[in-house]
Amino acid sequence: MGVFRRRVGEGGVAKGEGRSGGSLGPAQLLAVGGMLFSMFFGAGNLILPPLLGLQAGEAAVPAMAGFLAAGIGLPVLGIVAAAACGGAHELAGRVGPRFASAFVALVYLTIGPLLAIPRTSSTAFEMLRPLLPATDATGLGVAAVAFSVVFFGVAFALALRPGLLSRVLGRFSAPILIALIVLVVAASVLDGAPAPMQPRAPYDEGPASHGFLAGYQTMDLLAALCFGIVVAANVRELGVSDPRRVAGSISGAGLVAGALMAAIYCGLAFAGMAMGSSMPDATNGASILAASASLHFGAAGAIIVAAIFLLACLNVCTGLISCCSEYFSEAFPRIPLPAWAAVFAAFSCGVSLAGLDAILAFSSPLLGALYPPAIVLVAMGLVHALCDRLRRMWPAAVLTTAVCSVCVALRDALAPGLWLPLDALPFADAGLGWLLPAAAGAVVGAAWSFAERRRLGKKA
Repeated sequence: MGVFRRRVGEGGVAKGEGRSGGSLGPAQLLAVGGMLFSMFFGAGNLILPPLLGLQAGEAAVPAMAGFLAAGIGLPVLGIVAAAACGGAHELAGRVGPRFASAFVALVYLTIGPLLAIPRTSSTAFEMLRPLLPATDATGLGVAAVAFSVVFFGVAFALALRPGLLSRVLGRFSAPILIALIVLVVAASVLDGAPAPMQPRAPYDEGPASHGFLAGYQTMDLLAALCFGIVVAANVRELGVSDPRRVAGSISGAGLVAGALMAAIYCGLAFAGMAMGSSMPDATNGASILAASASLHFGAAGAIIVAAIFLLACLNVCTGLISCCSEYFSEAFPRIPLPAWAAVFAAFSCGVSLAGLDAILAFSSPLLGALYPPAIVLVAMGLVHALCDRLRRMWPAAVLTTAVCSVCVALRDALAPGLWLPLDALPFADAGLGWLLPAAAGAVVGAAWSFAERRRLGKKA
């Protein structure tokens, strides 16, 4: 997940060039698509496809199909839904004001200090590990602490001036990073198609559904809910005013960004699959990419990839600290933004010391709790005109889904072997047991709304 809020009009596409306020021209569509790609594409997105490719092996195609649906399809739909409803808070506010405040705050905490910010430091350190001199576990732990303290110290200082790093590095690190990805993938392809390994858990059963759940780890749907209003504002500045055409323009730009991300994801998965025989027990994509770069380009490849990852992670970390601090300083104005930034940097520094593997393991139940209600919000937001006429559908469907997902997430985190009645629901074995309760909640909410209308009609 990347962070990028620059106006499209600043990137060389003139404002007001929309076709009579109707739709975006091809150049503008590409510009907005590039902006969307920059918003979503961060260093964290790079570490998931290689691990999927390595673990899925022969089942990589269905697993990647599920991953693309969650990692690209849902975020694009989320951008459209949030933009159509006026933003994340307005979308969640249809459930209730308290739910909106709690949900949006939790989203910011998740894409901030709980998961995404610590992951930037852990990912960068994983890429640097092959370059460190051989040492024991104690020495490696000391190096991790020192790196994390320096990393977050620099990120905190830059977060107080969030435009500096993006101006200096943002224009160069992403293109160079993409070029390096192309080199690594091309080297893997030129080596010939690898002999696929047998699928490893969890992809040995239901690879498509597990790939879909792995897509949660990108956190891009949660980010999309926060960025939707920003993208809509950019589209309107380019001369598109009709709400339907705004949604259509965002969807078109999403296809552009999605196509580029899909190509990168599939290439990275192929590179991971190629490393299956040499490092079958790998547990994170950062080490896989580092090993692949070293294999094909020697020490120089490892150094370059580590440097670019460091810059990309620092850029993302700075943006996330700034973004989250801005939100919470507005929500709680008595605490100034620099204080929030210091708290988030210090907290994230502590979490990052758990290591990338531990952060990814912790993220699964948390994202498993957040994603289902977010998906239901997005689905209803896409048809909000209908759902707004049956306003009880919002709390009935979303809260029912949230209760189910939170119960399963708590079980997965605290007592993985415990059986729940929710496990008997259809699709529960695929991690989608919340679908039926969500649909039932929507039906109950619609019936409740119709009953209220009749009661109010009789009183009138």
